[in-house]
Amino acid sequence: MDNPHKTALVVGAKGVIGGNLARHLETLEDWSIIGLSRRGGRSTDRIRHISVDLLDPTDCANKLADLSGVTHIFYAAYQDRPTWAQLVEPNLAMLVNVVTAVERVAPNLAHVSLMQGYKVYGAHLGPFKTPAREDEDNHMPPEFNMDQQAFLQRQQRGKSWTWSALRPSVVIGVATGNPMNLAMVVGLYASMSKELGLPLRFPGKPGAYDTLLEMTDAGLLARATVWAATTPQCANQAFNITNGDLFRWNEMWPKIARFFAMETAAPLPMSLNVVMADKAALWREMKEKYALADHPYEAVSSWGFGDAVLSWNYDFFADGSKARRLGFHDYVQTDEMFLSAFREMREQRIIP
Repeated sequence: MDNPHKTALVVGAKGVIGGNLARHLETLEDWSIIGLSRRGGRSTDRIRHISVDLLDPTDCANKLADLSGVTHIFYAAYQDRPTWAQLVEPNLAMLVNVVTAVERVAPNLAHVSLMQGYKVYGAHLGPFKTPAREDEDNHMPPEFNMDQQAFLQRQQRGKSWTWSALRPSVVIGVATGNPMNLAMVVGLYASMSKELGLPLRFPGKPGAYDTLLEMTDAGLLARATVWAATTPQCANQAFNITNGDLFRWNEMWPKIARFFAMETAAPLPMSLNVVMADKAALWREMKEKYALADHPYEAVSSWGFGDAVLSWNYDFFADGSKARRLGFHDYVQTDEMFLSAFREMREQRIIP
């Protein structure tokens, strides 16, 4: 951390979290940036993209062999699987492969930043203790976030580098091809509902419309991630990172409807994964009618993730005061965050 110029390795650079982190790092003059992803990307004078199969230790070792200058690993990769148990092996393996490969060649590695979430508190299983705090006891596995942190703790012993674990709520930002993107879910659902002449109905489970929850802006998370990775008193700790406010869908949903110039109607529980499965043809018609960007339907829809988030009929929030006590004071107004994401989606011609 004493090195004035730092080199970031952003793992998962094409996702909502990694992409926004890379864009934030591009604004900081004292950073060089390398992005890892399966798809790769077009390198610029600010970021070098590398296409790599993170599940293949040999490919990792070969593709990362020349990254001797890396000082900070920002790990935000994720691979989806059908069950909680099946998530563990691939998501742990990717982290192990990256850290092992970089440690081997980067003598000045200073920090490894791990992106987690409220699954460490059991939020995905049902009602959990709120506000959740970073020192909560672990719950019954399987849970890959816990396995990843345990690996870092073991791997770091006796080493000069440190780690941090960031725990955001649902992260809101704009990116295509991501399986966990609520902004895309709501933006597309609203746009298609409007195209069909329908009001905007909340589709979540009974009770979810009225529960208390919070979210995390992707830009705020990027700033917090760099802060934790470069602040010595944050070493080897976890931090909840949230916007700083709470909301209920029964207040947020009408604001979203007004943005799209739509009326609301009574909530109607339905699985988006089911009711939106036949909408690819409608999407093609909308792309042609409104001259939208040519993204395939699968790249812009995350209906299963939307079903999960909109089904939380229990309070969903954590205590973010630990980060504030150590010096991170940024906040974002959540209703404006949603509207800003929808405006960006329009600018990128993702929605009309």
